[in-house]
Amino acid sequence: MAGISERAKEIKRRRQRRKKLAHLSKRLEKATVSEKAAIVSKIRRLTPGAEVIIDAWDLRESDR
Repeated sequence: MAGISERAKEIKRRRQRRKKLAHLSKRLEKATVSEKAAIVSKIRRLTPGAEVIIDAWDLRESDR
């Protein structure tokens, strides 16, 4: 039996990543400084393009 194609797997991963990032961005609205630092580390683990997202969301100061 043939499994899911590699293209379909990548699309599924991208959709899940987008959903997770949307959830994290909502949590950032009420987050304290320490919570923001935790969210930044989660973003870094989640996606290879994390630095671009961190810059776009202006979270550099939470990084220190």
